[in-house]
Amino acid sequence: MSNSNDLNTVVLYGSARRDRQGINVARFVVRKLEERGHNVTLVDSQEYKLPMLDWMHKEYEPRQAPAAMQRVAELLAAADGFVVVSAEYNHSIPAALKNLLDHFQSEYHYKPSGIVTYSAGPFGGVRALSHLRAILAELGTPSIPTAFPVSDIRTAFDAEGNSLETSYDRRVVAFLDEFEWYANALRRARITVPGP
Repeated sequence: MSNSNDLNTVVLYGSARRDRQGINVARFVVRKLEERGHNVTLVDSQEYKLPMLDWMHKEYEPRQAPAAMQRVAELLAAADGFVVVSAEYNHSIPAALKNLLDHFQSEYHYKPSGIVTYSAGPFGGVRALSHLRAILAELGTPSIPTAFPVSDIRTAFDAEGNSLETSYDRRVVAFLDEFEWYANALRRARITVPGP
């Protein structure tokens, strides 16, 4: 589609469950973005292990935040957009994902987000979707209209993030086309972001 070969995209994934299945769809999204020429980084809550929210990154003196928090802040600040991968837990998002998102603020501003949800059942996590849209809008990274729900997550992808059902390979194209349009448009617009 549009010129996306230099878009910096961060895929955010948060789950603390021992047999988590969503990491497979996160890997699928990373691979599909890379195939389209994005510079992609997966930020996984289990890799960075931020503490339960006490101080946000912005509350530390410059470059005095814990190393993992500082690294995530740098990745988010350099990003042109975000793809957020979320399970549905009791009609909402996992605590690990919410905790990861809440440590940061200005790093998200004026950049789009795309939402990928999943569940073990047939609805693909869409009940968490509306909660996540509200959270992302408040953080300053409004979500694109199209979403990418994944049903029956246990059988949808293998451990390397390959789709076991060809419909996902087809469906992800429209989702990423739209995400790229917003990422490119907002990147151009950020040269004139409003200030205080």
